[in-house]
Amino acid sequence: MPRHHGTLPGWGDSASWTYQRARDRVRVLSALLSSAKVDADDDSLMSAAPAAQAPKREPWYRQTWLAVLAAAKRLSFSVSPRDNFKKLAAYKMSKQDRFKYGFMLPIAVFSMVIMAEPSFPYKLIIPLLYILVLCIPLTSQLFLPAAPILLWLLLFYSCRFIEVSARPHIWVSVLPTLETIWYGANISDILTRFGHPLLDILAWIPYGVVHFMAPFIVAAFLFVFAPQGSVKVFSNAFGFMNLVGVIIQIAFPCAPPWYELREGLTPANYSMRGSPAGLARIDAIFGGFGYTMAFSGAPVVFGAFPSLHAATATCEALFLSYFFPIKIKIGSLRFDARALYWTYCFWLYWSTMYLMHHYLIDLVAGGCLATFSFYFFRTEEVRNAMERREAMMEQAERAERGEPEDDGFKLEDMPSASTTTTNDPLFTIDEGDVERALTDTDPRPALESQNSDMARPAVAASASLR
Repeated sequence: MPRHHGTLPGWGDSASWTYQRARDRVRVLSALLSSAKVDADDDSLMSAAPAAQAPKREPWYRQTWLAVLAAAKRLSFSVSPRDNFKKLAAYKMSKQDRFKYGFMLPIAVFSMVIMAEPSFPYKLIIPLLYILVLCIPLTSQLFLPAAPILLWLLLFYSCRFIEVSARPHIWVSVLPTLETIWYGANISDILTRFGHPLLDILAWIPYGVVHFMAPFIVAAFLFVFAPQGSVKVFSNAFGFMNLVGVIIQIAFPCAPPWYELREGLTPANYSMRGSPAGLARIDAIFGGFGYTMAFSGAPVVFGAFPSLHAATATCEALFLSYFFPIKIKIGSLRFDARALYWTYCFWLYWSTMYLMHHYLIDLVAGGCLATFSFYFFRTEEVRNAMERREAMMEQAERAERGEPEDDGFKLEDMPSASTTTTNDPLFTIDEGDVERALTDTDPRPALESQNSDMARPAVAASASLR
């Protein structure tokens, strides 16, 4: 009797089979597996406890230490360039990589050409040094995934050397006008009317301190605790998000709220220096002038739209919420950690407007840019790994509460696409067996009377699932 081999989405590959018949095949296969599993484990099922006992968990600090050790084992400590040359010779560039590096190369060349300090030939040290670190396995595993981030920093620094004659017009009234039309008022102007030293400190913490440390913290957590490849996804999303943001700021320069407060709606020019705005009060509180110097010499003075502060916070909150949707237990209460991630995000939103650096419309644009980058660069491998991890976390929570496990298939037990073949008995079924099973209202008696040729695939599949 002929058999049809294939995977579930294309089961049968015959035009005569309708969608309903395909669903019937899945039902029959589930019945086959259930029958084999019950027959093989009848004694153990009869004596099973009604609720699974939760395994004893290691202390959190030991779990953290073990995760750090496991992550460190994935690193390469080789310093031989020959290892990387072998990898390069065997490397086949995908369409995504060709698009990625094809987009980055012209920007890198442009940044190097317009760079005036350091001058030629000293600026050639930058690409030569980068090539050198890529040749060494120990350093390439860090600097190759960080290429989009490094390119963003290079463009951000070099854009100050663009000739004024080649720069576009500076838009002064577009953002406040759009904000008034869309939101009914200038939200940033309203927030700046209520100032206090305590509010200054609260705004400074996320905007001037946490903002610069958070990307490193998120990357470290992803490397240690998230599935392998998550850091590369984060570096691509974070780097290209900022890179596209700077390109928009160069092509569409807009004056920030502090300019409207200082100069009104008078036309702006590129000879004007930046302003620390509300951060000048932080310099006054601590008796320093760090923020005044930094913002006065900023390469992009009129880069209000989009807000990369808001984009960065949104990107970090998205990654933390996706990879670490953990529950924090405080006594008898369970607290969702995602509330903390987004609390920081909206805290920074408020600080950007309170310190007169961005309009609300800038924050919306930055959040949209971050959301697009997150979903655009999230790979299928990472998504599948997180689906399996979420299933395991749900089963662990059920075991901790003393609830019985579901009788259905476990996500981590299902074969992956890379291991499924056309000879896998799980995806092989006899066409005559389907016809006989479909005619019977109760599949169990029919299954028990089937010959051994029909039972063997189910038994083999059940054994493999265990």
